[in-house]
Amino acid sequence: MQRKGKTSERHTKRSKKYNILPTKLTEKEFEQFFRPHLSLPKRGKKPKIPLIRIVNYILYQLHTGCQWKEISIRTDPTTGQREISYTSIWKWFNRWSGDGSFDRAFTASVQLLHEKKKLRTKRINLDGTNSVAKKGAKPLGIPAISTRKDRRRSALWMSAGTSSRQLSVTR
Repeated sequence: MQRKGKTSERHTKRSKKYNILPTKLTEKEFEQFFRPHLSLPKRGKKPKIPLIRIVNYILYQLHTGCQWKEISIRTDPTTGQREISYTSIWKWFNRWSGDGSFDRAFTASVQLLHEKKKLRTKRINLDGTNSVAKKGAKPLGIPAISTRKDRRRSALWMSAGTSSRQLSVTR
């Protein structure tokens, strides 16, 4: 049974700003948490749009789980062209996740929350959204029998401990 009035009070206590995962950063949050940790190219093309928009597009994709080409990108009303290609957004994401920029930003934000005594470690949720999954399985002790040649080998392998008469297989 729930008590009246108590649930809304509990809900407001839990819904602190630092308890919510960001899906869109403000300029202040970006400058404080992300900008110092992102790697930028020393030469070559610079991004045409501000980095905060690229990070917000990346956060949108990670939050919704949509395909990269399904990200709703702003279009210029006069030309009708998108301000950036989805492949460019993916390239920035790939660069920053590969060189450890996101890891550094995450570590620094956790450290800041810990220093401000706003980090609660009573309950920790882990998410493997961006973790590497190896393709394929470990080789089994039993060979595959999907082709005719493999079936012959499998018969030889299974009967290796038996008499030599059973080992003869016609080719």
